[in-house]
Amino acid sequence: MNASRSAVFDAIKTAGPSREDAIARITLVAKLMDSAFLIPGLNRRVGLDAVLGLVPGIGDALSAALASYIIWEARQLGLPRWKIARMIGNVVVDTTLGAIPLAGDVFDVFFKANERNLRIIHEHLGTPKRGPKEIDGTAVRIEER
Repeated sequence: MNASRSAVFDAIKTAGPSREDAIARITLVAKLMDSAFLIPGLNRRVGLDAVLGLVPGIGDALSAALASYIIWEARQLGLPRWKIARMIGNVVVDTTLGAIPLAGDVFDVFFKANERNLRIIHEHLGTPKRGPKEIDGTAVRIEER
């Protein structure tokens, strides 16, 4: 019985989501939490972290829970413990200082812990942050109309 259960889990692990899927999920959560909305006039992007921070107590706890999902995914990707500790530190600073009324809301706009954690993951995995720097192929000029 134990051998068949082990075979099932091995099959799920093999057929499970790839590293690219995990990076896509992490990127989506980080962008949603830190830069989902543009503040008109200021040209500054804020996310749900800053918006949830306006709700006293519960908002900051919910933001920390969503940020810890990124840390969990990073651990599943095999990041070393010291990088995970750095990521936890980013979330702790964001949650602690973000809990201060008014000043914490301003802090949330500037300190983007989730994007910092995303940068740590990209640096560890060696994946490009904004797509390829060079495009292979040839360029063809299209005539102007």
